[in-house]
Amino acid sequence: MRTRVVTATAIAVLLGQPLASHAETASYRIDPAKSSVTIHVGKSGAFSFVAGHTHDVSGPIQSGSVNVDQDELSRSHVRLVIGSANLTVSAAGEPAGDAPKVQETMQGEQVLDVHRFPEITYESTAVVLKSRRENVLELTMTGQLTIRDVTRAVTVPVHVELGADGLSANGRFEIKQTAFGIKPISVGGVVSVKDTLDLQFSIAATP
Repeated sequence: MRTRVVTATAIAVLLGQPLASHAETASYRIDPAKSSVTIHVGKSGAFSFVAGHTHDVSGPIQSGSVNVDQDELSRSHVRLVIGSANLTVSAAGEPAGDAPKVQETMQGEQVLDVHRFPEITYESTAVVLKSRRENVLELTMTGQLTIRDVTRAVTVPVHVELGADGLSANGRFEIKQTAFGIKPISVGGVVSVKDTLDLQFSIAATP
């Protein structure tokens, strides 16, 4: 009988306790018309100062989501998808007629191999708040970047602005092509594109 009384009392106490409150996570969807990535491809090699040239490649971030927990930003999550075939070599700064050739090489088997690997993805695994000024956040975001089915961890500084109708974010980081199984293209063995690529991204997302 005593056990039943104690059990009933415990249940009554538990039922009387308020549930721990959790901040609602704000969910946003990437706007591909306003979200993009730009890749700067440099040159290297013994004669890179007199031959060859750099390339700028850009394209939309075609889909993705951003979930923001403002009370506990470490629980926030980002996923982005880029269509590799949608990345385009800028004709600005390229010798006449070169952009289509560079585009073909970039999409081919030596580089992105867009027919076998149509998507480039990024998914966050950790978010750290560095500073906050009202709705302006400076974050360090670590995540998994997948190119050609090869996944590597990358850490990215991200500037975020939260608004009533959505959020915007931008950042910049570097990766090495060889880390993803891509051998930098060379010309005559003396001029090649750099292994290190400089990536910049800009994101707009709506609720």
